[in-house]
Amino acid sequence: MSFTSASVVPPSRWRDVYIAAIARGASIGGDLLAATALLLALQGRGEGGAAIAAVLVASSAPLVLLAPLSGRLVDRVDSRLLLTVVGLVQAACCVAMAMTGSVPVLVALVAVVAAGASVTQPTFAALLPDMVRVDDLPRATATMQTASSIGMLAGPPVAGLLLGAYGLGAPLLLDGATFLGIIVAGLFIATRRRPSARVADPVDTAAVNLVNPANAGVPPPPWSLSRDRLLMPLVVMVGLVIAVISSTNVVEVFFVRETLHASTAMYGVVGATWTGALAIGSWLVARRRTDDSGYALLMTVSLIVTSVVIALAGLVPNVWWLMALFVLGGACNGVENSIMAVLVSRRAPAAVRGRAFGYFGAIAHAANIAGFVAGGVLVDRFAPGTLLVASGLLGVAAVAVCVLPMLRAVRRERADTREGAREGARDTTVAVAEGPSSPATATVV
Repeated sequence: MSFTSASVVPPSRWRDVYIAAIARGASIGGDLLAATALLLALQGRGEGGAAIAAVLVASSAPLVLLAPLSGRLVDRVDSRLLLTVVGLVQAACCVAMAMTGSVPVLVALVAVVAAGASVTQPTFAALLPDMVRVDDLPRATATMQTASSIGMLAGPPVAGLLLGAYGLGAPLLLDGATFLGIIVAGLFIATRRRPSARVADPVDTAAVNLVNPANAGVPPPPWSLSRDRLLMPLVVMVGLVIAVISSTNVVEVFFVRETLHASTAMYGVVGATWTGALAIGSWLVARRRTDDSGYALLMTVSLIVTSVVIALAGLVPNVWWLMALFVLGGACNGVENSIMAVLVSRRAPAAVRGRAFGYFGAIAHAANIAGFVAGGVLVDRFAPGTLLVASGLLGVAAVAVCVLPMLRAVRRERADTREGAREGARDTTVAVAEGPSSPATATVV
């Protein structure tokens, strides 16, 4: 049990949050810029679908395959060293890509850049809880999400402009410059995660002893995602929903262009509508104060609404109705992203936070890849609107499958919280009864 006064808790380092947010947003924008430019350039050169697919797989697969290794690296190596060295390697890869036209070499370099992202992404995610107080974590997460949304919005249109005006080299070199920004951020962020600081969180032991006093002095078992009875069913639910809904990323272009007969410009606006609404959802979470079980319930509702939005999208008569739905869907998506970031930050001890974010990122990316493959196979066999409706309904079904384990986890979580509160009240009563001059009270202080 902690007797630390709230007055000695260090203030949040918002300067670090803003530096990290700018660096992450610029890097995400640069990655999308480079990916968009690469795909457009390869298609313009007459390369087949195999080349396009190879680039897409190379940009995603390392984030899944390297998650166990990169997570441990994040937890065992100084964060400043990781950001500077990995950022330098990624910048060098972008320069090399700008100097080659070989598709195999480009694919290999894209894979190296993605491998670097499998390290830098959990590094930033694990740093954020160390930058701010617990109460400020939702706001800090919303700040990071807003910067990322801006980068996602800016990347594709800038890619088209630079590719048309200067060729493929310009967007690739600009992406390299954003990785130099990662290096600068690593040097200027005062908050650092060092291997020497990776010790067991004393709060974990206190929580175990509070629920079962017989375990006093016994350290809790090592934390893992599979042992977290609230986070694990939530991650399963999110992964299933992503897997069935991410196919819409493939279907959407056919639905907008062929079913709704909208222009390429409107297709870009539709995508920007969803991305822009992400920030709205992030700030909704930032303004909400609740416990972990409350966040889990909010996530469940948000996933249902997102799925319903996708199902309704397949029935709209024109692109304007689609954009209206995508504002709601994007906001829910922002809620989901922020809640997962807050819950992993709260529940994973500092010593394994990098692995926790790495594993969740791997699950999300693997689910995305599965959805992309399914969408690519099915879009030639069914009408795009039918696939959107089916994906949304499957998303609702995925939540329904997981909702009972989730509700049981929420009930257990709240029961443990009530038990802990009762134990804390009894401890306070004993301390008051003993009086300020008792040896027991003096020992505690």
